[in-house]
This record gives sequence, structure tokens and C-alpha cells, in this order.
Amino acid sequence: MSATIAAISTAVGESGIGIVRMSGRDSIEIGKSIFKGIRGKEVEASDNRKLVYGHIVDDDKIVDEVLVAFMMEPYTYTRENMVEIYCHGGIIPVKKTLELILSKGAKLAEPGEFTKRAFLNGRLDLTQAEAVIDIIKAKTEVSYDVSLNQLEGSLSREVESIRSILLQMIAHIEVSIDFPEDDIEEVTYEELVENGNLVLDRISKLLATSQRGKILRDGLNTVILGKPNVGKSSLLNAVLRENRAIVTDIPGTTRDVIEEYINIDGIPLKIMDTAGIRETEDLVEKIGVDRAKESLKNADLIIAIFDISRELSNEDYHIIDLIKDKKTVVLLNKTDLPNKYDENYFRDYFKEIEIIFTSMTEGVGIEELENSIRNMFYQGDVKLDSSMIINNLRHKNQLELAKINIESVLNDLNNMVPLDCLEVDLKNCWENLGEITGESITEDILDRIFKEFCIGK
Repeated sequence: MSATIAAISTAVGESGIGIVRMSGRDSIEIGKSIFKGIRGKEVEASDNRKLVYGHIVDDDKIVDEVLVAFMMEPYTYTRENMVEIYCHGGIIPVKKTLELILSKGAKLAEPGEFTKRAFLNGRLDLTQAEAVIDIIKAKTEVSYDVSLNQLEGSLSREVESIRSILLQMIAHIEVSIDFPEDDIEEVTYEELVENGNLVLDRISKLLATSQRGKILRDGLNTVILGKPNVGKSSLLNAVLRENRAIVTDIPGTTRDVIEEYINIDGIPLKIMDTAGIRETEDLVEKIGVDRAKESLKNADLIIAIFDISRELSNEDYHIIDLIKDKKTVVLLNKTDLPNKYDENYFRDYFKEIEIIFTSMTEGVGIEELENSIRNMFYQGDVKLDSSMIINNLRHKNQLELAKINIESVLNDLNNMVPLDCLEVDLKNCWENLGEITGESITEDILDRIFKEFCIGK
């Protein structure tokens, strides 16, 4: 925390501008030492939080023509002195500027170190800090809104509200233990049961959003499965609205898993086109088939495609066995050709699975498939309240631990266990929730969290 850090904050490559930023007690002095204002004007106190035009110079040699923002603590992103230099976009200008800064005594920032300092200096709590990276990685407007609300403190406020109830429960127990002569234990039991159920209900409601939150953050893992030449790659191209996958009449054209993201009404789908399922002696294709089967393990949704212009084969029966008891939509493709399938077989076998007739060549059934996915996610068009969704696995794990502790407390209360035996579980519940916001957190967990960030943020 005593060092001044610096990093390039924009993506590598050609762009309109490139930004180099510094944070730390020496950043203003380093910035002044390498910046020369237009016509030699010195940087003044009145320039705080203003853009100043001039040049980055190495001795008397101009490195780049820039705009610079000098920002004095504590009203900055990190609550430290900060300097942001707006260079010409491109690899060379920002690289040379960063190298000059490092030569003046700054050190290269670690991934997420600017945001980590914002957390350690009290500007953000941990849920807000984690929301920063979620905003950067957001794949749809819905996931962006969820992350933005968390950055504004929606989850923090809910967690702190629950923790305040727990603190009240802990205080009641300690009062009854310290002043047993006041005979308040019976009242305390009733209040503890009421407040314990309230805590359990609010934790359970947060946990109930975690599956949807995971999907909004990471995308709905969707695997397209079928034997060769049933229309898997054509389906991928159809939902992407572009020719992403090669489509030919030659079996085995797709030999590896192709991954792309699509957006259906705010639902991000990580959609995977896989190699056709069949027995093959081709080593490369065999690896692709194995990867296709492996992808089923983590699939949230399977789109199984069958070619109704050909009779069911052993490969089809194998696929039917693979998708048994999994979340699946069945597409009966190539409806533009004569039908050789017994439709009733599928309806009898897949009683709980939606069956859609499609023709990739004519664009039939694509909209119906998208509606089906939309309805699965929203469960009858019940829209998400983006202000309160758990989209972080760490938050989910801590909530689950807190739920176990409060359930243990309620169980003990129902069995009239002495009050002093409840305090440990209550404090554990309080601390588990505190780890979500960073009130109680270890350094190794902090390091793991901020390693997910890009350098410069």
C-alpha cells in the first residue's frame, strides 16, 4: 500500500485513446516530473480533477501529446493521489509512457490492485469491488444491470440488514446470560425464534436467485448434440445470424467444440456446437466426439437434433440414452424433406421434453426454439428483479454456510437448548455474512478475488 502503482488501463491494440493510470502518494510528483503543459505551464493546485493539455517528456524529448488528469486524495477511485494520462491509442504510446513512469520509481500494478486499494481504503466494500469485474464481463444488459445494482450497494445493504438482526439476537443472548436474575429468558426465546425465522427466510430468498445469477454471469451452458449431418452447425449459424460454423454434406466436418455467446432477451447463452456422435476410426474426429460427450456433464441445457428425413439409427438411440434425465429441447429437423420418423415414438419417450419441428434451410422453428429457452429461464415470463440476484459463487457459498448455522440455531431453540449454547452458531452466521461484504475476510481470499481482475483496474 505504500508503493505507487501504475498500469495501462485500456485494452492492447489500436484505438482512439490509451489510458495509463497511477495511484499512490508519489503519483502526483511523478506525473509532474514527466508532464510539460502547453507553452511550459506548470501544474497548479487549481488543476485538481481537471484535464490538462500538454506533452509527456523524457528529459527534453517528447514521448506523446496527451491530456492528463491530476486527482488529489481522498476524492479518487482508490482514495489515494491518482494520475490518469490519456495518450494516443496504440501499443507504442502507452507502452513508452508506462515505461517512463516505472523508471521514475512506480511499480507495475498487480491484477485488480487499483480496486483492491479502493476496498482496503474503505471506498468500496467487497461486493461492490467484485461488481466492478462483473460489469466489465457482463454479456447482456440484464447481467450488466445486476452488476451495476451491486456496485451501488444493493446486496451490501441486504446483507448488513440481516447481520443487524443477528447482532440483535446475539445481544439478547448475552443479556440473558449476564443478567439471569431478571427472568427474561422466556421472552428472549420467543424473540429469537421470530428473528431466526426472519433471517432464514431472507437468506433463503437470496439463495433462490443464485442459479439464475450464475447463468446471467457465466451464460447458460447450452450444448448442441446430434449425429453427423443432422443440422447442428446450421443451427449454430441460424441462432448467431452469421456463418460461424462450416456447413457441408460431408460427415465429420465439425471435429471440435465451437463456443459462441448469444443473447436471448437478456439471457446469455454459451452455445456449443459439437462433433457429430458416431463410431469413427478417425483419431481427430474421435477426440471431438469424446469432447462432445464430456461437455454434457456441465450443460445447463441440451439441444438434441434428429434428422427426420432418415430412419432412426444406432447413433440416434445412443444420443437418446445420453440426454435421458437432462434438461433438453428436442429438434426434429429437415421438415422440408419427406418424414421417415415415427413422431409418436418421440412423444411417448420424451413426455416432459418439448419437441420442436425445424428446417434449418428454411428457417423454420428457430423463433419457437428461442421462445422455449426464454420460457424455461423466466418460468412463465416471471421477470427477474435485477436489484437483488446472487451471481457470485463465493457469495452463494457464504450464504449456504450462514443458512446451515441459522437452521442449527432454530433447531436448538425448538428443543429448548440453553441460550448460551446458541451463541457460537449465531456468531458464525454473522461472520459468514460478513465475509460477503469483506467485514471479516482473510488475505488469501482477497488475493484470489482480485486475481480475476485485469491489470489496470
